[in-house]
Amino acid sequence: MEFINTLFFGIYPYVALGVFLLGSLVRYDREQYTWKTGSSQMLSSKNFRIASILFHVGIIMILMGHFAGLVLPYELWHALGITMAAKQIIAMGVGGFFGVLCFIGLTMLVYRRLFDPRIKATSSKMDTSILLLIYLQLIIGMFTIFISAGHMDGSVMYNLMSWSRYLLTLRPVEAVEYISSVHWLYKMHVTLGITLFVLFPFSRLVHIWSVPVQYIRRNYQIVRQKS
Repeated sequence: MEFINTLFFGIYPYVALGVFLLGSLVRYDREQYTWKTGSSQMLSSKNFRIASILFHVGIIMILMGHFAGLVLPYELWHALGITMAAKQIIAMGVGGFFGVLCFIGLTMLVYRRLFDPRIKATSSKMDTSILLLIYLQLIIGMFTIFISAGHMDGSVMYNLMSWSRYLLTLRPVEAVEYISSVHWLYKMHVTLGITLFVLFPFSRLVHIWSVPVQYIRRNYQIVRQKS
């Protein structure tokens, strides 16, 4: 068990990060024509807008929550007067709310991908696989809320934050020590999350790198009607 924990939570994250960064760079350099979202809205637009909005709002807020929960140091939370127990309650409430939004939108997108004949015919195996993997990851994440409800002292939250902290400071041995004792469902959630980084360069997820943030500061375009 110690070897498995070291492999998946001490070594695998660094391998995944390398594949994520190097793979994205190589794909952008060699296959720019494949660097796209591959939107299927033109093939079938029924309920697509609401499903896409729910999914994207939910997943973006969940990712921001994970960043705040795993990357921001717990000293910062203490400085703000938020204990680990209080932080866990916040994570359960906010994560649960946006998790439900994401689940509704993603369920609609999965159903559309699997059962709409036009969408299914134009979907690659990677398109379907990555969508189902995100769906599974979301479901497991939702189940961890119920596990968290069984221990409200914030200890698991502290262990996961410490694991992330030691990984980011290149101390994998100490990192593994903290995550070894958490529930297997958390470990599966973490493992699938890391796996998504591995698959990222080989899927349509690369479009995340191209989020059009420049539109926020772009000058307005004047569009005139035909006279």
